[in-house]
Order: sequence, then C-alpha cells, then structure tokens
Amino acid sequence: MSSTTAGQVIRCKAAVAWEAGKPLVIEEVEVAPPQAMEVRLKILFTSLCHTDVYFWEAKGQTPLFPRIFGHEAGGIVESVGEGVTDLKPGDHALPVFTGECKECRHCKSEESNMCDLLRINTDRGVMLNDGKSRFSINGQPIYHFVGTSTFSEYTVLHVGSVAKINPAAPLDKVCVLSCGISTGLGATLNVAKPKKGSTVAVFGLGAVGLAAAEGARIAGASRIIGVDLNAKRFDEAKKFGVTEFVNPKDHDKPVHEVLAEMTNGGVDRSIECTGSINAMISAFECVHDGWGVAVLVGVPNKDDAFKTHPMNILNERTIKGTFFGNYKPRSDLPSVVEKYMNKELEVEKFITHEVSFSEINKAFEYMLRGEGLRCIIRMDA
Repeated sequence: MSSTTAGQVIRCKAAVAWEAGKPLVIEEVEVAPPQAMEVRLKILFTSLCHTDVYFWEAKGQTPLFPRIFGHEAGGIVESVGEGVTDLKPGDHALPVFTGECKECRHCKSEESNMCDLLRINTDRGVMLNDGKSRFSINGQPIYHFVGTSTFSEYTVLHVGSVAKINPAAPLDKVCVLSCGISTGLGATLNVAKPKKGSTVAVFGLGAVGLAAAEGARIAGASRIIGVDLNAKRFDEAKKFGVTEFVNPKDHDKPVHEVLAEMTNGGVDRSIECTGSINAMISAFECVHDGWGVAVLVGVPNKDDAFKTHPMNILNERTIKGTFFGNYKPRSDLPSVVEKYMNKELEVEKFITHEVSFSEINKAFEYMLRGEGLRCIIRMDA
C-alpha cells in the first residue's frame, strides 16, 4: 500500500465544516504526506461524539474554520514519516484526541496519562512539527481538530496519538473505543475501582455514563443506580447493568439525600458524567463517609465553581478527577480492545445508528435530537 502513495499528496474526500453550525460539505481535499514523527492513516470507520458537535457549534472556544472534525475512528496506517519506528504501513490503529509521547514526566509516571506534548488542545488547528495544516483545497489550508480530523478518508496525526491494535479487531466496532466509551469505562475501572458487591451511582446516562455503568458491571457491582433527568434513558440503561433509576425531578429533596436513603448512608462509588456542576456536587455528597469515592468525568462550564462543606471531605469521602479514563493511549488502548475481543466488554450495544460518509450530516441530526448513542460513519460508502 505504501509503495504507491507514500511521500505523495493524496487527493480524497473529506467532510469540511466551512462555518459554525452549518452542514458539513463533502469536498475533495489534498492530504500532504506525513513529516517527521507523523503518521498518515486511511480512515475506514469514524463515529460522531458530542465534542465534535460542541465545537462545530462554536460553543466555548475560539472558532476556527474551515475545519475537518472527527476524533473517534479506526483505520489502517498508509505511510509513516521520518523517525516513526513502532508503526508501519498496514498496521490497524485507533487515532486518539490526546497522546502519549513516552518522554515527558506525565508519560513516564504510572499515575498520569496527561502528556505534556500531546494532551488535548481544541484551539490548535495545525501540526506541531511545523505549525502548518496537512489538509488543503486549492492551496487553502483546512484546519485540523484535536490532532485527529477523522472526517476525512485520509488524515495525518502525530505518532503519539496513534494506538496500534490487534488487526483481527473489527474496526467498525472498536472505533468507538478511541474516545467516549474508554473515558467512561476507565473512570470506573481505573479510578473509582469499585469492589465486587459494591454500590455504584452513575450520574448522566449518555454514552460515557453507560460506559461507566458497563465498567461497574464488569467490576461486579451489586447495585448500579442510574441518575438522569431524562426518564426515556432508563430502559436502554438496563442493557449496561443499571439496576435502579433515580430521576431528580421525581423528588422534593436533594438527590444525594435520596441516594443516601436508598443505600443505608450513601453509595460506595459514584461517577459523574454530565458536566453539570450541581450533578458534580451531588455525586460527591452521595458517597458514604469513611470509604466513598466520587469520580468527576464531565467537563464543566468555565465559570463554574465546586462548593461543598469541608466536613464532607474530613469525614473520609474522596473526590477524584479523570481524563480519558486514565488510559495512556498507546500503552493501554490495545488492552481495552482485547477486552472486547475476549467478550469481557460489549461494544455493539453502544452503536445505535450507521450511515454512509455522504450522509454524515444525518449523524449530527441524530445527536442533536438526542437519538441513540453512537452513529458509525462508513467512509467507503
């Protein structure tokens, strides 16, 4: 595969966002070859995550257009740049919105996955190597998104943001593991670490929250309580191990008090997956004193402030944060794929829609209407 296209500009189709909130347009783009420490991937399947929609709508950041969005995907290495030794053409890989340079203090620490060089940067629309884009249309640069830009048949990434995986793994399934599913799963398995038989509350039953519930199921939790303002999500959540449901709107007392009454003083672990500051505070205050651990996953608004009485902490409750489920992309994602291959982790139930690349705007419509979880976009159709 590399012998015909390596070192050359590739012309291919990409879904370009020309301006905020307007439908993506399928365009022919030119994709430059990878430079030093870069990889050019052929994307076979991609999926839409809420983060793509958020930045496409230009909420909360410096708008940068025209841009190619997309960051949950699966593909095959087409060619590699100078200095890349652990990937070769033909390798199957997941692109990741964050990275692992393997050289910085964070990468060398067993406790962190927040790479100094490659951690998520939503404002940057160019490659680190030379400050330029690898995408163009008639000489006009098209900006990258979080270092991945998977809404293109070919894309260029820093090698540290490419996780090599088992070639037997079906890319149309495991592509969803490159962002939201791993974030929720890891928040439970790597950070909350519930013991077998414990009680876990999950705030927010979107894809990330259901992945957190799936993690609690895998860990052997005896009770998994889903908390959500949308009662329509409760039936779907049963497939992910959720055993009980609480809708805060159904109660005239704070939800942390409701959960404390249900669980003889509080849950053992809670995972917050909404980004709502009130849900974050409730998730912390609902855990049992002495041993309870709350894990925050959702991203708050920039002006939010977390407020709780210090006695809640002095009474031996723990609050933790997590980024991408504490998974190091290159070192750890291959083992998450193996969980799927070994039938420990079910991925299919997260995939509720599938569209062809030419119908990519349908995926946005599904998400904006709150329909389903993940929509797979087939690049070859």
